[in-house]
Amino acid sequence: MRNFVVTIDGKTYSVGVEEVDGSPDNFVISKPAEAPKAAPKAAVPANGEKVLSPFPGLIKNILVSDGAQVKKDQPVIVLEAMKMDNEITAPCDGTITISVVKGANVETNAVLAVIG
Repeated sequence: MRNFVVTIDGKTYSVGVEEVDGSPDNFVISKPAEAPKAAPKAAVPANGEKVLSPFPGLIKNILVSDGAQVKKDQPVIVLEAMKMDNEITAPCDGTITISVVKGANVETNAVLAVIG
């Protein structure tokens, strides 16, 4: 098995190439795994206090249910960045509307939830 980096239409893929029957002219190219997709754009309520991502990272866990009542400083989401888990807390009391899904990658200042 030999690994190659291939660029197609500006996208770079890492592929594994395996010789078949010992002949260098016959290869099987495995399909590259697709990159993880970004978080879907969720509808954000017009009013309420936004819970923003302080830095880019991965949504590792959502600690409360959508529509739950939360208290100020209650942990609501676990955001992994640089292999460290960071608890994101509610900035106020209220009903939370979650705007992300577990496993999504988010950027700095992405809306994670809204508390109204």
